[in-house]
Amino acid sequence: MRLQTIVRLRWLAVLGQSVTVVVVYWLMGIDLPIGACLAVISLSAWLNVALRLRYPASQRLQNHYAFLMLGYDILQLGALLYLTGGLENPFAFLLIAPVTVSASTLPPRVTVALGGLAILVATLLTEFHLPLPWFHHSRFLLPLPYVMGVWAAVVLGILFIGLYSWRTAEEARRMAEALAAAELVLAREQKLSALDGLAAAAAHGLGTPLATIAVVAKELLRDARHNDPHYEDLVLLRAQAERCRTILGELAGMGDQQDIIVSRLPMSHLIEESVSPHRLVAVPIEVEAGPAPEVKPGGRSVQEPVMQRNPGVIYGLGNLVENAIDFAASKVEVKASWSEDEVRVEIADDGAGFPPHVLEQLGEPFVTTRPGHGDGGEADEHVGMGLGFFIAKTLLERSGARLELANRAHPPGGAVVTVIWPRSRFEHVSERVEWLPEPVA
Repeated sequence: MRLQTIVRLRWLAVLGQSVTVVVVYWLMGIDLPIGACLAVISLSAWLNVALRLRYPASQRLQNHYAFLMLGYDILQLGALLYLTGGLENPFAFLLIAPVTVSASTLPPRVTVALGGLAILVATLLTEFHLPLPWFHHSRFLLPLPYVMGVWAAVVLGILFIGLYSWRTAEEARRMAEALAAAELVLAREQKLSALDGLAAAAAHGLGTPLATIAVVAKELLRDARHNDPHYEDLVLLRAQAERCRTILGELAGMGDQQDIIVSRLPMSHLIEESVSPHRLVAVPIEVEAGPAPEVKPGGRSVQEPVMQRNPGVIYGLGNLVENAIDFAASKVEVKASWSEDEVRVEIADDGAGFPPHVLEQLGEPFVTTRPGHGDGGEADEHVGMGLGFFIAKTLLERSGARLELANRAHPPGGAVVTVIWPRSRFEHVSERVEWLPEPVA
C-alpha cells in the first residue's frame, strides 16, 4: 500500500470529522466536548503533515507499517466516539472503513488483526464512553438492547464487508497475475514470429551480394578448363549459389499465398490434427466423428461441417486432450458430432474425475488439480500452474464455443469436457492467427 493512499484517506476523514463536529456544536447547538474533539482530530492532521514531510508520496508501506497506520485510524475514531456517546453515536459504523481498506490491499492476516482491533474497540465503547451529547444540556439514553444491536451491526459489518472486499480484490489480483503470466508465455511466441519479418529482410538484403557471387562464379567457370584442379570447386560454388538464391526467394515469398484447400478444415481433420501430437503417449485415444443420433439421413445436417483453419481452436482442443491423457486410467475418448444447429466435441477420460471442490472453479486462472509449488510434491512431478486450461478455454470461447464440465457416472467414470459451437459460428470461425503459447499445465 502506498503511503499517499493512507494520507489522502486520512485527510478525507479529518475533513469529515471537523465539519461534523462544527455543524453539531455551533449550528445544531448540541453540547459536546468541542475542545477535546478538535484536539483528537488535529492529532491526525499533524500526523499526516509529519508523514508527508518525512517520506515521499510514493513511499510503499510494508505490511506491519500499514497495520500501524490503519490501527491508529481505528483508535483515533474510537477516541472520538468515546467523547461523543460511544456506540450510541450513529457514526460508529465508520469503524468498518479501515478494515475495508485493509481487505482491499493488504494480506488477510493484517485484515484479521485490524478486524479484531475494531471489534475490541466497539466492544469497549458499549460500556466505556461519555454520555451522548443532546439538545439543551439534556440526556438522551438508549436502552442496552438497542446498543447491543448497534454493536452486532458494527461487528457483522466488519466481518461481511471485510470478507466481501477481500474476495473481490483477490479475484482481481488473481486475474491480473494470470494475464501477466500468459503475456510472458506469449511474448516468446511473438519474438519467434518476428523472425518471419527478419527472414524477409535478410532475403532482400542478401539478394544483391548473392547475385554478384553467382555472376563471378559463372565467369570463372566459363574461363576454366575441365582439367583445371579448381573446376569441380567452381561447379559446386555456382550450384550452391543458385540454391541459396532459391532458398532466399522462398523466404521472401513465404506467407504471401495461402492454399485454399489447406486453409479449410473439416471436423474430422480438425479432431485428428488436435489429437495426433498426443498419439505417441502410452494412453490410447479413441476418436469418433459423425452426425448426431437425432439427425435424419439426407439434407445439410448430415454433411460434415468445415471451418477455417484456426490455430487457437487446434491448440485449445489439443490442450484438453493432453489434460485428459494426464488423468486417464486406460484410455481417452474424443467424440465429435454435429447437427443442423450445433457442433459438439466431447473429450472424456476414465480417471478419477474432477474433484467437487474445483469443478465450479475450473477455467479460472491458477485453479488446477495437478500438484503445485509448495505442496510437497516430488521434484520430478508434473507441476501445474492452472494456466493451460484457462488459456485453452479463453481461445475456444473466442472462437464462439462454450465449455461444459462434468463427471461421468460409473462405469466408466472419469471427467468429460464438452465444447459446443453454434454451427453457423463454427463454419465461419475467423482465419485470424492467434499468438499461441506452448502447452502449459
